Amino acid sequence: MGSVAVVNTEQEAAWNGYEGEHWAEHDDRWNAVNAGFNEPLLRAAALTPGLRVLDVGCGAGQTSRLAARAVAAGQVLGLDLSAPELARARERAAAEGLTRLTFERGDAQTHPLPPGSFDVAISRFGIMFFADPVAAFVNIRAALRPGGRLAVLTMADPSRVEWVQALAATRPHLPVPDFTVGQPGMFSLADPETFRRVLAQAGYEQVNAELVEAPMRFGDDATDAADFLMSSGPGRFLLSRATAQDVAAAREALIAALAPHQSGTDGVQLAAAAWLVTARNPQP
Repeated sequence: MGSVAVVNTEQEAAWNGYEGEHWAEHDDRWNAVNAGFNEPLLRAAALTPGLRVLDVGCGAGQTSRLAARAVAAGQVLGLDLSAPELARARERAAAEGLTRLTFERGDAQTHPLPPGSFDVAISRFGIMFFADPVAAFVNIRAALRPGGRLAVLTMADPSRVEWVQALAATRPHLPVPDFTVGQPGMFSLADPETFRRVLAQAGYEQVNAELVEAPMRFGDDATDAADFLMSSGPGRFLLSRATAQDVAAAREALIAALAPHQSGTDGVQLAAAAWLVTARNPQP
């Protein structure tokens, strides 16, 4: 496969550097974080045997594999910027014998997808980091057949996401940013009205946003969860900007914030909310 133009260069650098390597190496743990949202996403996608599915921002491919099993003799294409995660995705798919599932590395804003070739496009938190979301959703819509469906998840307001509140406990020691709705990053599409406008500008119809909630499992206990969060790409970046004393204090503050969420049987689970957004490519 030849190279294609990437315009989302900041995200490409992150997901082909430490961040992508961390997610690939710990894909089971990140899937445990996000797995509670799989059922609502797949329900909204209404996948049935024979359908052709595009999974945008597929990462290490858990949702792609779930989709491939749901569509059986259909086809699934997982698209992502991250070479490390796609390597893990291909490994997992091969181990499960999912021969009708393929993966491509590309920028959803520009990647040359075959026009009108998919019945459904899905994404579990893979659509929040676009440099130009309208361009990305225009490109995705062009790949859908007339009447094709879109079903995607984006994080809701950070006040509804408990890991944000836990991380805020480290602010006396680390330069944790304010998570602002609408700014570039994880909460760029956290306002459903903004998301509706983006999809309307991209040419979709029947746009609907449903709030869904699920726990995110971050570790076996508070210490395990704190160390996992601090080893992630954003956590590592924050630690690199702090003294050793502040790092130690931040770790203790984070462990204390996570401790009330610890259960002996379920580990550390933090409540989260997301918008499940569905839409259709208009019929001619």
